[in-house]
Amino acid sequence: MHTSDLSPVGTWSPGPSSAAFSSESLIQAIPEVRRPVHVVRESPHGRVGIGYDGVVTPLNGRPVGHDGSLPWMATLPALYPEWLGDRSFNEVHGVRFPYVTGAMANGIATTQLVIAMSKAGMLGFFGAAGLRIERVSQAIDEITAAVGDGDSATWGSNLIHSPNEPALEAAVVDLYLSRRVRRVSAAAFMNLTPSVVRYAATGLYLDEQGQIQRRNHLFAKISRPEVAARFMSPAPDEMLDQLVAQGKLTAEEGQLARRVAVAEDYTVEADSGGHTDNQSLTALFPTLCRLRDRKMAEHGFTRPIRLGAAGGLGTPEAVAAAFSLGAAYVLTGSVNQSSVESGLSDEGKRLLTMAELSDVVMAPAADMFELGVEVQVLKRGTMFGVRASQLYELYNTYDSLESIPADTMARLEKSHFQGPVSDVWEQTRQFFAKVDPHEIERAERDPKHKMALVFRWYLGKSSGWAIQGTAERKLDYQIWCGPAMGAFNAWAEGTFLAQLENRHAVQIALNLMEGAAVITRCQQLRSYGVPVPASAFHFAPRPLA
Repeated sequence: MHTSDLSPVGTWSPGPSSAAFSSESLIQAIPEVRRPVHVVRESPHGRVGIGYDGVVTPLNGRPVGHDGSLPWMATLPALYPEWLGDRSFNEVHGVRFPYVTGAMANGIATTQLVIAMSKAGMLGFFGAAGLRIERVSQAIDEITAAVGDGDSATWGSNLIHSPNEPALEAAVVDLYLSRRVRRVSAAAFMNLTPSVVRYAATGLYLDEQGQIQRRNHLFAKISRPEVAARFMSPAPDEMLDQLVAQGKLTAEEGQLARRVAVAEDYTVEADSGGHTDNQSLTALFPTLCRLRDRKMAEHGFTRPIRLGAAGGLGTPEAVAAAFSLGAAYVLTGSVNQSSVESGLSDEGKRLLTMAELSDVVMAPAADMFELGVEVQVLKRGTMFGVRASQLYELYNTYDSLESIPADTMARLEKSHFQGPVSDVWEQTRQFFAKVDPHEIERAERDPKHKMALVFRWYLGKSSGWAIQGTAERKLDYQIWCGPAMGAFNAWAEGTFLAQLENRHAVQIALNLMEGAAVITRCQQLRSYGVPVPASAFHFAPRPLA
């Protein structure tokens, strides 16, 4: 049906301002998303435009336009950025906006970032991965002192899957449970573990109406359907039985956990920085939506399962697209690394501001090096991606450090290690003597494992150099980064967000959400026949309260 075929439903009489029909007037009027907007015609067969305020009157046989009124085609209600996601997300987690900042590891997602987001009515996760348990405990102290803990606290922390260090994973869960950390982002999990199940099931109870309620909320970071299926099902009976037998769950918690999904909030991770499968959000998200629907029907779940979107979200257009897919919330990562509150060094942040869309590369991950798992990192201004890949190639080619040709090892000692490999091994041995002596015992039995630990020294140190801003190691900075960073920089160019000192995480969030609301309104109006100019879809960053 052409817009000329649409019939008016009544008349609109202008108020203080006249209707907008020209491209210039539409561009000025459309961003007023917090006001109901009327879709009107200039005449019964004229241009379609929009008007605010005024008076609308149903037809009821009245002639159109006899008193200076215009044909009224439709009215769209006010649209707030707060309303773009699933309202239940805001209600369950006590936030104003369906917006989350991700748990960038090694404390890059700082306590300051988490506190700022919480005070702004958003949800932030502390980047606990890679930190000593004592540092994570200290971070919890800092956050709770500023914004509280327990059921009313609007913040969370990260739980990284640690296949080589299950005791560390268990210790982090012990800490979170003892400190009443009610929201945890579970990242890099390929299977369910007793620790992640224990966290999710602890605190399950029946309310007065006999409905199952949660105290702990697990956010599962997912990029593969087969992994999502495990979290979207009840935990395995044998795992729950074992946890109950060990006294880590009560009998009631063990029984109730058989009636709910392990997690009810899922961060659908597309092409992100750090651990990623480089998925397309428009392919992955609908696939997981259908899986969610099947799992809810299969298990008869009555509690909702919400899917959020992450990866590639660096512009209002991308955020609006995520919500249009049905995302309950959006989660940003890469763009927050260049924020004032980020734990990355000033030099690392400066490198990020220069990133373009293609300035990223996949490189071996420090925590799962032997498994061949990769992370997406910044390519521009650093040699880390190339050098890390060289180490993984050597690991696959040789069985020990001693079998690596002497000239190759000499190059590694000059470029990667900047010293004798024996010194690197001594540092590595001292580290694992404190955190996991079994790794040293295994390395002494298995030369290939020793080689892996030495190579992981470089991979682990490189992110620390980027955080600390170690000048002599600038070429070795490992900065987790996805293409969203380049898109963000292109969007921010020439605006106040182009400057590092203005990149406060809350300002980034408010601009992304405000812009997403404006773009959503543009699409709504276009679907009603309003000739929305292409430039109206481009929301420029501005300081927002």
